[in-house]
Amino acid sequence: MTTKTGVMGAEWRGSAAGSSVRWWRDFKWSTLLWSLVFPARPESIAPTVPGLLLIALSLGIGSAAYNTGNNILFIALSLLLSCLILSGVLSWLNFSGLRWRLATGPALRVGSDAAVALELRSAKKILPTYGLWFDLRAVNPAYGTDKAHSTSSGQAHPEPGGKKSVREILAAVDKAETRSRLFLRDRLDAGEEASLEWIFRPARRGVLRLELAGVGSLFPFGFLRKTLGGGLRREVVVWPAPVEYRGGGPVVARRPQAGERVARVGSSADLLALRQYESGDSHRLIHWKASARLGKLVVRQFAAESAEGFTLWLRTPAEVWTRAEQFELLVSFAATLAEDLFRAGKLQGARVNDEPPMAVRGVRDLQEFMDKLAVMECVEGEQRKAEGEKVFLTKQNLITFAPDGARGVAAYVDGEKTAAA
Repeated sequence: MTTKTGVMGAEWRGSAAGSSVRWWRDFKWSTLLWSLVFPARPESIAPTVPGLLLIALSLGIGSAAYNTGNNILFIALSLLLSCLILSGVLSWLNFSGLRWRLATGPALRVGSDAAVALELRSAKKILPTYGLWFDLRAVNPAYGTDKAHSTSSGQAHPEPGGKKSVREILAAVDKAETRSRLFLRDRLDAGEEASLEWIFRPARRGVLRLELAGVGSLFPFGFLRKTLGGGLRREVVVWPAPVEYRGGGPVVARRPQAGERVARVGSSADLLALRQYESGDSHRLIHWKASARLGKLVVRQFAAESAEGFTLWLRTPAEVWTRAEQFELLVSFAATLAEDLFRAGKLQGARVNDEPPMAVRGVRDLQEFMDKLAVMECVEGEQRKAEGEKVFLTKQNLITFAPDGARGVAAYVDGEKTAAA
């Protein structure tokens, strides 16, 4: 799929990246010929099957020409050799002036289609670009979850002593990588931009490394295969997959009494705070005395009445979550509940193990919490402080999690089970 695009702002890489505008001042024919014979380390030029046949034919005609002294054979030999040289020069010109970059969203999701755009730009003045392919790779580095579970559960080791066979290691590498090849099927004219889209599904949460492994082409005659190193890497966060859960969920937990006020913006009669006036605010909310004293317009904010909010606390001690599948379900369950509560406007805060509680006031706060869940690991040993735990457990509408049987996970609101996955 090739579409025109005009997105700016990311770092471009490629054959023309970082080159001088007045490149002809440092141009030397000897440097060009040497680069064609001995290309740089990330580059390579190899003959294809037709190219090997052409080289073999050239050797045969050359030997016959020298043995017979026939001028026609010498002319044929020169034509064949010129085809090889012209193929290398045109291939070099096809790559020159081309830049590329990877563009994707701020985070991906396990089990959901993820779109990665490879944006191309031609910095040439006259010549177009044809027939390129791009090798992309998505690598899932191993994170500490597997390590924690392998030490806490004896079933995690396939062999005694914790050693894996070569076949199992290669299988794990194949699962950790996703490869694809994108083709530039249309012509990319000089000075234009294009975008190739790669759609795949991440299999694991964590930090996913996107790489442009290489750029290749058979242009123009298919005699030589020229490849360049992409030199492009980008890391993105993969959030846990959403899961289905049973029960009424935490929304059926204790509701505040009628008329109870909480420290959230609302429309009750209790004044919560003052803030700077913004376009669209009602003139009735302007606090004129405070505005005159501060020298700028400020408006009043009132406390919400009969509001309902929840705080989510996720604890992951290794001695409790001994099964890898159950631990992954826990992380996905917590992510799903956090999103559902946020959409309903009922998620006030979240906490992970002994980290300080974080308030969830907007989308950025939720994304920060989801990023923490993406790299969540089991905690070795008890790292909770008894005093801090008792104080935090006194909060109302506090959501905690615990194993539910051998495979399930249950959510508790103020110690009462309300949902299970």
